[in-house]
Amino acid sequence: MEATGSRYRGDIVRGRWARRGTGLPAPPPALPPSLPNRPVSSRMEGRGSYALPTGTEYRGALRDGMFDGEGELLFPNGGTYRAVWHRGVPTQGKYTFADGLEYKDKKWHYCDGYDRRFYTEICSGLKPAGISQLTNLDPPRKIPVGCYDCGDGFYNPETRVIVDYKLRFLRNADDDEHEWIIRTCRKAWDETTEHKPKP
Repeated sequence: MEATGSRYRGDIVRGRWARRGTGLPAPPPALPPSLPNRPVSSRMEGRGSYALPTGTEYRGALRDGMFDGEGELLFPNGGTYRAVWHRGVPTQGKYTFADGLEYKDKKWHYCDGYDRRFYTEICSGLKPAGISQLTNLDPPRKIPVGCYDCGDGFYNPETRVIVDYKLRFLRNADDDEHEWIIRTCRKAWDETTEHKPKP
């Protein structure tokens, strides 16, 4: 686990015996303590905390080495995904952004064409004309020269690399993500656009 950058703290089952919270095997009750305890397998089981190399952490129930039961993923950006898991797959869940906004997969009306307010504007009200917010974060982040703010980091269209807000590598953008970022995301430079009258 450490070789991949992951860490686990919690209950572990080795063979059929476990010692809660230590990650160490309990000696089998039928064997004297002087005999070696050689279980066939070991896995995460019970309750625990599993930190992934990306900085995301799972806290909750595990069974047979997989997320199983109630648990939550805590993301580095402050968002959380609480779910009921079955054999590593969420069966029902809810994502909450760092600012408290809850995502809804059906009838999601946040920041759509009819109501373009940011969540902080919904909670705190609109600012006067002339000092409108550009992002949900006010004041907005300063974007590095030649880059875009794509929501979870900065995107450089020359290298097609996305880095987080601390400038650490996140991922390479594929063609679809590249096009979406160029078309919709805030960029570091201003462009003047001319009004084109309708024909």
